[in-house]
Amino acid sequence: MNRIITVPNILSIIRIVLIPVYAVMYVRADTTADYILAGGILAFSCITDLFDGWIARRFDQISNLGKALDPIADKATQGVVLICATSRHPALWCLVGLFALKEGFQLVMGCWYLRKKQMLSGALMTGKICTTVLFVCMIIIVCFPNLPDIAVYAMIVPSAVFMAISFVSYILAYFGKNKKVEDIVLKKDT
Repeated sequence: MNRIITVPNILSIIRIVLIPVYAVMYVRADTTADYILAGGILAFSCITDLFDGWIARRFDQISNLGKALDPIADKATQGVVLICATSRHPALWCLVGLFALKEGFQLVMGCWYLRKKQMLSGALMTGKICTTVLFVCMIIIVCFPNLPDIAVYAMIVPSAVFMAISFVSYILAYFGKNKKVEDIVLKKDT
């Protein structure tokens, strides 16, 4: 089986391609229909994120390329969505800062362990929950651009809480008593 051209990898590539499409749609939006369309693009991206991992595990289509593409698609989508939304809701900058800190830490630690030929075995459950909460909140914020500030804060708080919990979980995964870093076992993508 060709481990490069798999359904999960194609779904991850679609998510990456949707990032600039979403950004343009959101930035240029000026009607309710425009915002709902941008929110629909984001929701479609989130749904494909759910399915690519499930398909990869269920149908044994896990690949080294997929292990790289999936988190790139996730993090790039999250970052772009957050930054775009700050143009209409400046209060989101605090979430952008926490996101940059968390992802910057993971990037540095991932590179450091990669040099030692080690890596985390996969995403932590707290990271998956954080991603889900963030995407649900952001879809609401995108689809309803005229939310009052109190409603936006009601979306920021759970997102920030789960992001902080995820951040601490990754710190413990890299440095804790029961750290989850393991040696890299490379499979050929052929």
